Amino acid sequence: MFTGIISAIGLISAIEHKGGDCRLTINTGKLSLSDTQLGDSIAVNGVCLTAVELGKQHFCADVSNETLSRSTLKNAVVGTPVNLELALTPTTRMGGHIVSGHVDGIGELVELKPDARSWRLSFKAPDELAKYIAEKGSITINGISLTVNTVNGAVFSVNIVPHTLKETTLADIKVGNQVNLEVDLLARYMERLLLGDKAAKPESAITETLLRDSGFIR
Repeated sequence: MFTGIISAIGLISAIEHKGGDCRLTINTGKLSLSDTQLGDSIAVNGVCLTAVELGKQHFCADVSNETLSRSTLKNAVVGTPVNLELALTPTTRMGGHIVSGHVDGIGELVELKPDARSWRLSFKAPDELAKYIAEKGSITINGISLTVNTVNGAVFSVNIVPHTLKETTLADIKVGNQVNLEVDLLARYMERLLLGDKAAKPESAITETLLRDSGFIR
């Protein structure tokens, strides 16, 4: 588990393709790996990866077909900067929100504009994820815990303060760039709980009738 508070910006220094999936070597920059062990989890642009090789300033991780299909890591090249965060510990400050590192889908930046000393970024989420994104709720973008400011259909906006721009890869983002999205974990579980026994059926889904029967709408 992670908090969505980025520790450092790393750099993909090597990509080894292995029978359809791949192994990444990532330079960790200012992130210390002194207390990291083989098998530990490290979030890379919001993707939870397992360290299979460790150096003083780098680690290697295998990326499965499933992860490649759901994240922007499939488009990574040598030299790509990435946001890094070590897994939380019992003494970690929960400055963000609970982040699993399991990317739900890929979004796209559709608007970028200044907002006083901050920047307002608007992203288009995949249609199937739009129902999990709520105004003033939490969302993870490339591993960064952010608060949703506005929602309009599948488009949502977030405000990026100067510190976040400085400490993450969002400083270089441009309209049209793709990002990894992880919706609030609680929203995922709430959906399954609302379905109740219907969750066991392959075609089950949250409907207006179900919400009305559950007392959420009138």
